[in-house]
Amino acid sequence: MSRFKSLPRVAVAGALGLLGASHASGETTVYRVGKVLTMDAEDRVVNHAAVFIEDGRFVSIERWRDAEIPEDATVIDRRELWMAPGLVELHNHVLGSLFDLNDGVYLTNPGLRALDIVEPDSDIAKQAPAGGLTTALLIPGSATNMGGFGVVGKFRGSTPEDSAIRSPGSIKIAQAGNPEGYWYGVRRRFMNFNLRRTLTKAQDYANAYDAWEAGDGDKPDYDPVYHGFVGLFRGDYPATVHTQIYQVMMTTVSMLAEEFEMKVVLDHSTFDGYKIAPLVLEVGEDRIITMNGPRQMFVDYSQRKVMGNAARWWQGGIRKLGVNTDSPVIPQEELTVQAAVACWYGWTPYEALAGITRVGAEALMVDDRLGSIEPGKDADFALWTGDPIDPRSACLLTVIEGEVVYDASKGKRRF
Repeated sequence: MSRFKSLPRVAVAGALGLLGASHASGETTVYRVGKVLTMDAEDRVVNHAAVFIEDGRFVSIERWRDAEIPEDATVIDRRELWMAPGLVELHNHVLGSLFDLNDGVYLTNPGLRALDIVEPDSDIAKQAPAGGLTTALLIPGSATNMGGFGVVGKFRGSTPEDSAIRSPGSIKIAQAGNPEGYWYGVRRRFMNFNLRRTLTKAQDYANAYDAWEAGDGDKPDYDPVYHGFVGLFRGDYPATVHTQIYQVMMTTVSMLAEEFEMKVVLDHSTFDGYKIAPLVLEVGEDRIITMNGPRQMFVDYSQRKVMGNAARWWQGGIRKLGVNTDSPVIPQEELTVQAAVACWYGWTPYEALAGITRVGAEALMVDDRLGSIEPGKDADFALWTGDPIDPRSACLLTVIEGEVVYDASKGKRRF
């Protein structure tokens, strides 16, 4: 497995001085680490680093030898470890209860929301920080064509208020691959017709609400079923779409991204879905971000080859690309393992790590807070024994907004 220091595209920031501003005020914690993978837009790596944290946010990242450490600062010396941003999981069903939201009542269920079932202190959710995860999109299931609204939450606390950082986090849509088994046995008969009808009603409500706010027309009666779509059609959060196999994914692109002009996350993108890469690029990766998984390979009998899914998306020109676990299908704490498998089948480690940090945060439209180690962002990170994408590396410490949520020295979690 390649080490980050051998990757020519990574800019080593040791010669750049410091990243950030003054840290003269407030209670300061300084992490001394061997390497910081900032995962910022310039791909900066800082060796032998001092990372300053105040009030749950990063303040600056400096070379240790150049840093001025305040006398009252708390210094945590883990110079043998690598620091990486907290991982972001885009397809997760376990941050909340698996049994308290029935999203299989109708073919589309636009009025449901996952916020009310968030259980960040459940046993299964507590496993996540042991794998370096700090944030996940909790979404309803995929039994029907629309399961309701997901929530972006952090793996901390004991209540929805402790965990949630944005709700709605997305609208969960599923196009084929599960909804055919809906208990009426409709197969795919009404999949696109009924979804389009629901979205049209939602868009009409959102347009009427926007018109009223702009001073044009009467205020529409509040509709709890459709009110969450106001933000969706404004582009405040995306539609995350369970979709795979290129024929079905073409409809996802044409209907959701083009016809309804939503921001879309393709949230499986497996089998031969990579064949639609030209369509994604035509619409634009500012509108569509691709998440692959948990299946990382496809046997293409027409070419008599085994294809690496992520590698083929990358070869097709897709640059905003990540992986997911669909936890509990694959345990969320094995997100880096999924990324490593994608690399085994042809992807590259640095892009894989970007896909589960910076790109994941961008897909959820929370990249102003998460996804990279930069001054002003939430101090969410993990300390690793080496390259996080290398299966030999272990996560020894995970921190969310400056607070330790997992410390292997106090008891490693066994997966």
